[in-house]
Amino acid sequence: MFVDQVKIDVKAGKGGDGAVAFRREKFVPLGGPAGGDGGRGGSVILVVDEGLRTLMDFRYKHHFKANSGGNGQNKQMYGHGAEDTFVQVPPGTIVRDADTHELLGDLTENGQKLVIGRGGRGGRGNMRFANAKNSAPEVAENGEPGEERSIQLELKVLADVGLVGFPSVGKSTLLSVVTSAKPKIASYQFTTLVPNLGMVQLDDGRDFVLADLPGLIEGASDGIGLGIQFLRHVERTRVVLHLVEMDEQTGRDPYEDYEQINHELETYDPKILERPQVIVATKMDLPGSAELLADFKAKLAAAGNTHEIFEISSITHQGVQPLMNKTADLLADTAEFPMGDEEATEAQKLYQYQPEGPAFEIEQDEEGTFIITGAKVERLFKMSNLTHQDGVMRFARQLRSMGIDEALREAGAHDGDLVALDNFTFEFVE
Repeated sequence: MFVDQVKIDVKAGKGGDGAVAFRREKFVPLGGPAGGDGGRGGSVILVVDEGLRTLMDFRYKHHFKANSGGNGQNKQMYGHGAEDTFVQVPPGTIVRDADTHELLGDLTENGQKLVIGRGGRGGRGNMRFANAKNSAPEVAENGEPGEERSIQLELKVLADVGLVGFPSVGKSTLLSVVTSAKPKIASYQFTTLVPNLGMVQLDDGRDFVLADLPGLIEGASDGIGLGIQFLRHVERTRVVLHLVEMDEQTGRDPYEDYEQINHELETYDPKILERPQVIVATKMDLPGSAELLADFKAKLAAAGNTHEIFEISSITHQGVQPLMNKTADLLADTAEFPMGDEEATEAQKLYQYQPEGPAFEIEQDEEGTFIITGAKVERLFKMSNLTHQDGVMRFARQLRSMGIDEALREAGAHDGDLVALDNFTFEFVE
């Protein structure tokens, strides 16, 4: 099954907690604090695997979690760092934040990596807090929480050449003739339901990847038929082969078909029509095909269209080899796959410093409890070790330095009022 859009949840590993310990050995005078630091949590990393062609592996597995770092030990021993979790994706995968829709990365090269969930750093042990004023601190940090987020993965097939056209114009047949691919071929429309890829290898040593895309119909760019689902894959192609069938039994006008497909491509992304496009007149072995082609050429000339036309019959192999040679020539003169407008804009974006939002906010609930929220203060709480009195006093000093005490007074807090931060509730003391 071909899957090209998925949403996954990732959670990086938490850093290990720092330890509170003291060294007491017979022949080690003044051993002092000896609590070691916690280890780094594992990150979740996407890595490109050129052997993959679909996001099918994510259909039944949506959650990826990295391991947490080891806790610090006594005798100044550090906790072990957790290994990163690597998730394989096919080349051509675009990664976005599912909540903000921010572009996080465009993965196109084999082995390319992208960290989508960064592991938390390990907490410091009490050996880090010893100083002249407090030579035996009972203070340590908990590990930093790992990043947790939802990610949208979108695959745009990486192919050098894309075959476009109405259903049943001969795209799959051409692919099967020039490559070793075995696409489904039948005498009814929408035989191709997913993109098919094949490698074309010419006698002179040149090769390229050819993609047979599901047939387009009128209104495809608005979601009619299968078009909107797979039009995104045309964005990656460097050369477009536009197949138009010369079969009088269909009762359709080849020129109108040609114009309609171009209209759908332009509506979806005008940049697609700026790429090299070759018109391929198919089924030239059928009776009446020559007359239809002559009429088609006349209408193109009247419209001022100068695109080169190749006449082929995939059944008899007429004109197929010259078409492939011409396609290879165009690829040699065409740059690597073009980015879409949005991707190009994101890639060129200059990130400037933006001041952070408020470190905390205070609200009062119906029961009179003051609720403190904010990413910065919640992170501080999660990294505070409150099992020792020194740790509690340090946390109180940090809250005071952030201005929370004063803010609570301004919000109307009095001595003895309850204050809640995450899952921790305490009394406000003047």
